[in-house]
Amino acid sequence: MRIIFMGTPDFSVPVLDALVGAGHDICAVYSQPPRPAGRGKKERPGPVHARAETLGLTVRHPVSLKSEEALAEYQNLKADIAVVVAYGLILNQAILDAPTHGCLNIHASLLPRWRGAAPIHRAIMAGDADTGVCIMQMEAGLDTGPVLLRKSTPIAVGETTGALHDRLSAMGATAIVEALDKLRDLTAVPQPEDGVTYASKIDKAEARVDWTQPVDKVIAQINGLSPFPGAWAQAGGERIKFLSASPSKITASVGQIICDEDGLHVGAAGRALRIRDLQRAGKKPSTSRDVLRGWTPPTHFD
Repeated sequence: MRIIFMGTPDFSVPVLDALVGAGHDICAVYSQPPRPAGRGKKERPGPVHARAETLGLTVRHPVSLKSEEALAEYQNLKADIAVVVAYGLILNQAILDAPTHGCLNIHASLLPRWRGAAPIHRAIMAGDADTGVCIMQMEAGLDTGPVLLRKSTPIAVGETTGALHDRLSAMGATAIVEALDKLRDLTAVPQPEDGVTYASKIDKAEARVDWTQPVDKVIAQINGLSPFPGAWAQAGGERIKFLSASPSKITASVGQIICDEDGLHVGAAGRALRIRDLQRAGKKPSTSRDVLRGWTPPTHFD
């Protein structure tokens, strides 16, 4: 098929590779404009932009698609379909209607649960048992379109957003190739009205750990916010970022720090949790066992 691909971050790259590998004609790649990055703040293309250039594909990065000029350029591609995954711009109806078969979106949740910006984070933070990807026919509403194909997967115990992100990206890549192969045979099923939840953008204010919360909720917060923005707390005036956690058999009071051969344990409501991986201020991420070889923490987190 003649495809317009629209995506920006790392999550979208395996999808682009899968479409190219399946032999589809990528007539253009749309991505967010390059952003200042690094110490010199030089403009750097996003992951999809960089990958597309490596593949020799045409890349466009308009700030907006609302102008008549941008719409005309898009329409003149005469695409069979557009595949959209984490692009970052709202698509108006004219954009959605331009390709012969419209626009398909790969969404990282089991719709209608977790519509919106941060479905992977929210699924883990809510303690969901499973999640997945949906191939959705796009319409003007926020992730409201009918679903052509869905694939589910359990969320592993202790799985972080970073790990689940990579798994769902690979699942989405496989699913979109399957959906395009079977497009004529798939039925777009409207999303049910029951079970709608919204995955609002992660606010950094959500990242500070409250040790008075139930231990399962604290574990879900730590794993759900890893690696970004990272749940954190202070100990002895130092800010510690937590990157993965699991239940502990140790008993500890709220905020109390206990160290043993398994690493660092912290008390929360109900029981303690084990910090598997963490990052001290100005240091590299490491297992808590490795960190404790050169650091004696205070007795409590604030």
